[in-house]
This record gives sequence, C-alpha cells and structure tokens, in this order.
Amino acid sequence: MALSYRELDMYQIAFDLFIKTHNFSLELPKHELYELGSQLRRSSGSVNSNIVEGYVRKTYKNDFIKFLIYAHTSDDETSNHLKKLQILYPQFDKTIIELLKEYDILGAKIYKFKEYVIKSWKT
Repeated sequence: MALSYRELDMYQIAFDLFIKTHNFSLELPKHELYELGSQLRRSSGSVNSNIVEGYVRKTYKNDFIKFLIYAHTSDDETSNHLKKLQILYPQFDKTIIELLKEYDILGAKIYKFKEYVIKSWKT
C-alpha cells in the first residue's frame, strides 16, 4: 500500500492533467475564461483533490469510496466541459482530443481502483 497519496499513479496523472488543463484554459478567448474556462479549471482540480481527500480518509472505507466516486464524477465533468469547448472552439481540437484521451485513461484508473477498494480494502 502507498504511504502517501503522492505515490498513487492516478493522483500523479490527475495532478499533471490539472496543470495541462489549467494552462489550456488560459488560452481560451477572454470572455470564456470566467465561463466554461472556470468550470473546466474547477472540475479538473476537483479530480486530484478528491483523490487526496479520499486517501487521507482511507481508514474509513465508505468515505474512501465516496471520494473516489467524486473523483470519477469530476473526471467525467471535465470531459464534458472539454467536449463543449471542442464544439465551440474547433481551433483547439488537437489539444482537446489529447486531453480527452488522457481523462478517459484516468477515469478508467479511478474506476478500477474504486472497484479494488470496494472488494478488497481492509480497514
């Protein structure tokens, strides 16, 4: 078992994706920075924050599962915001496609880890 959430592969991926997503959001048109851009930054940040909060509560299995569900939900929310931006701003298509692929991979990792915790986690 990892001693710290920082050792979890899904946390490291989520953190790196947050940085990429945050930086990408700053390239959006100025009027979008406080609309979809802000929602995108918040949902992206929420993925890794919920992994952290869940891991810190790992002694309480149900809390751990709850926060992994929140992380997975935030991952899907982030993908949804990216899909909206892809339609609205096709000039960012290449970047958005890459981010969507990475969020899909992360979502699968969070899901698999949540299933592991449900079936095998001992408190």
